Amino acid sequence: MRTNARWRRTLAGTAMGVAGGTLVLAGVAARVAAPAAGRLYTVADAPSAPVVIVPGARVRNGWPMAMLRGRLDVAVALLADGRACRVLVSGDAAGRSGDEIAAMTGYLVEHGVGREVIATDPYGLDTYDTCLRAAQVYGVTTAVIATQGFHLPRAVALGRRAGIDMAGVIAECDCRLRTRVRNVLREYVLSRPKALVEMYFPRPPRVTATAGEASAGILA
Repeated sequence: MRTNARWRRTLAGTAMGVAGGTLVLAGVAARVAAPAAGRLYTVADAPSAPVVIVPGARVRNGWPMAMLRGRLDVAVALLADGRACRVLVSGDAAGRSGDEIAAMTGYLVEHGVGREVIATDPYGLDTYDTCLRAAQVYGVTTAVIATQGFHLPRAVALGRRAGIDMAGVIAECDCRLRTRVRNVLREYVLSRPKALVEMYFPRPPRVTATAGEASAGILA
């Protein structure tokens, strides 16, 4: 009987801890997303902007994987109908899965985007750095950012925190269910708490290198 009582107390304490942790994470997620309220759009109703920013993601054999392709497809659509004039692809040129910048550039060119409108940032090592470098290094003041729905509120919030008048456009992802669940869990458990710290205690980008001459000229 005593053993059962101890187990019940342990289970009750664990349940309360999980519930409390869930409430904290939900509050953090809502606080991070708040600056993006009213600024999230589908491709069909996306506003015009001088620049569309595409944050990097995994590549395979030098080609974008499904998540990154979805983001790039938004850029292709906005450039094709004139709602964006230029694109900034921002990612890790030395990423674990490969050169995100080369893969993104190649995909855009393959889909009819001229190299003369593609600016590249090889040091967009995370969403915070992508947004901060877009503002501080590339001089972006107004932009839309293309990424998946789970990521979009955080991306827009960090862009606005960096000083960019930013809206977000939802990108599709022809991803496996397991991939979607993993990314949503990471977003709420790890990425949004990290973003909250970055919003209130901003840091310099991890790489402060200036833009290459060609990319700087594209966004000038």
